[in-house]
Amino acid sequence: MEVIYPRCAGLDVHKQTVVACVRIAGDGPPLQEVRSFASTTSGLLALADWLDSFGVTHVAMEATGVYWKPVWHVLEGHFELVLANAAHVKNVPGRKTDVNDAMWLADLLAHGLIRASFVPPAAVQELRALTRTRKQFVRERSAHVLRIDKVLEDANLKLGVVLTDIMGKSGRAVLQAIIDGHHDPAYLASCVGRVKASRQDILEALRGRITAHHRFMLKLHLDHIDALNKAIAQIEKEVGLGLETFRQAATLLSTMPGLSDIAATVVVAEIGIDMSRFATPAHLLSWACLCPRNDESAGKRRSTRLRRGGKWLKTTLVQAAWAAVKVKGGYLQAQFHRLRARRGAKKAIIGVAASMLTAAWHMLRDGTEWHDLGAAHFDRADAQKTANRLIRRLQQIGYNVQLAPA
Repeated sequence: MEVIYPRCAGLDVHKQTVVACVRIAGDGPPLQEVRSFASTTSGLLALADWLDSFGVTHVAMEATGVYWKPVWHVLEGHFELVLANAAHVKNVPGRKTDVNDAMWLADLLAHGLIRASFVPPAAVQELRALTRTRKQFVRERSAHVLRIDKVLEDANLKLGVVLTDIMGKSGRAVLQAIIDGHHDPAYLASCVGRVKASRQDILEALRGRITAHHRFMLKLHLDHIDALNKAIAQIEKEVGLGLETFRQAATLLSTMPGLSDIAATVVVAEIGIDMSRFATPAHLLSWACLCPRNDESAGKRRSTRLRRGGKWLKTTLVQAAWAAVKVKGGYLQAQFHRLRARRGAKKAIIGVAASMLTAAWHMLRDGTEWHDLGAAHFDRADAQKTANRLIRRLQQIGYNVQLAPA
């Protein structure tokens, strides 16, 4: 097999150690040198010097948790780095050791058999870490709100029945009154502002059995929610500072229906703004796991389910797609209804999310805003096909149709 990189190395990265294998191709059998290094900064600097002494040009490593990141930061700029998906370079079962893994990576890299994973620039990585942390904090805050509702149900307080949001202004006032020791339904009802529920319904909903344990648990969850709100506000401020470099790209994406400012920031943080990394929109869809998997054997397709992965970008795009299909008279709504009639709502919304990511690829590459094709795009694309479909439908319900040019 042809050798693409005659001087390369493979790294098997762990938490405390890094096993490195240098592979140097010559006229005869390749020379392989294996050595272990500590994963501390001094150990990684020694690894860089050791690789440089052999004239190594390319280095491959597996994406092992977060352990690969310090190695990447130290070696970046000195060698051409390749980050491999562990599932793509899996060795034969029963032959797995740290040394064998490093040698296997070096052999694969030498022959150009490793597909490099997408590693964004440092600024995009920092923005990605902020947006992902924000999403985790928002989920954690939602979990605490559910726990508060659970405590209220245990006390037989039906606050969630008369209030849409128990963490709104009226809800927080009632919760604070309960924590302060009040249990009279009339006093608690006086904390509620203007709501749709009647006065009698509010009084009945706030008549329960409140104990000291309930007050302690409510205060515990509310304090945690306040701390999370403060942390989320700090993250929002930091995201705004980190987004300055990519402000124009995020503004372009926010012109797309369904993509809010927060969703546009998440898209930029996940895929970056340099679309040359993805040769075509199809490559980006495949990387984001928004296209059907390839599962074919003996000429039969066994499954078209989406691959697992891309959870941060995929969930954001699907949420944005649900918002986009509610915009009346738009292309995305027409596409959703068209697909839903044949494939169901779940597959249809994935198709809309994929179309939005495809549009994002073109918008970031060309620097253009969203241009809506309109709800009649599919009818204009193939007028004769649309006419035949409508004629068949009229004939099915008992009409004879004769066409005449307008």
